[in-house]
Amino acid sequence: MQNPPDYRHDTVLPLPMEVTADGWAVDAACSGNPGPMEYQCIDLATGAQVFHFGPVHGTNNIGEFLAIVHALALLEKQGNGTKTIYSDSYNAILWVNKKKCKTTLERTPQTEYLYQVVARAEHWLNTHSFRNPLIKWETKKWGEVPADFGRK
Repeated sequence: MQNPPDYRHDTVLPLPMEVTADGWAVDAACSGNPGPMEYQCIDLATGAQVFHFGPVHGTNNIGEFLAIVHALALLEKQGNGTKTIYSDSYNAILWVNKKKCKTTLERTPQTEYLYQVVARAEHWLNTHSFRNPLIKWETKKWGEVPADFGRK
């Protein structure tokens, strides 16, 4: 497959036609669960990393949740209510829509910092509204999300 395919003139990435290049892809990675967790966001038009966070002690689901909220907050700061956010985590999308991180991670001195970051994210969700489309990345149809850390 060409990178990008010759029918795509809006991106440097090999995106499927169903995926808009006016979007960001987010993903998290965790070594162990819980373990060192990090997340990132990739611009689908340029392939550039928009942001990266971690590693901190946590879980993959928390990272997926925080990545979406981080992207939404950054887009709001930029005044962009139209850019699509793609995540391969059904749970994280659900948690964002419910404005609550439903983690079962034990709260300990090692996880306290992450719990404070989660509380800030939940507070942001409860005090802001967003219009950006939040779309489930269909890994089975489209392959790995472009923000994937490639560690599987």
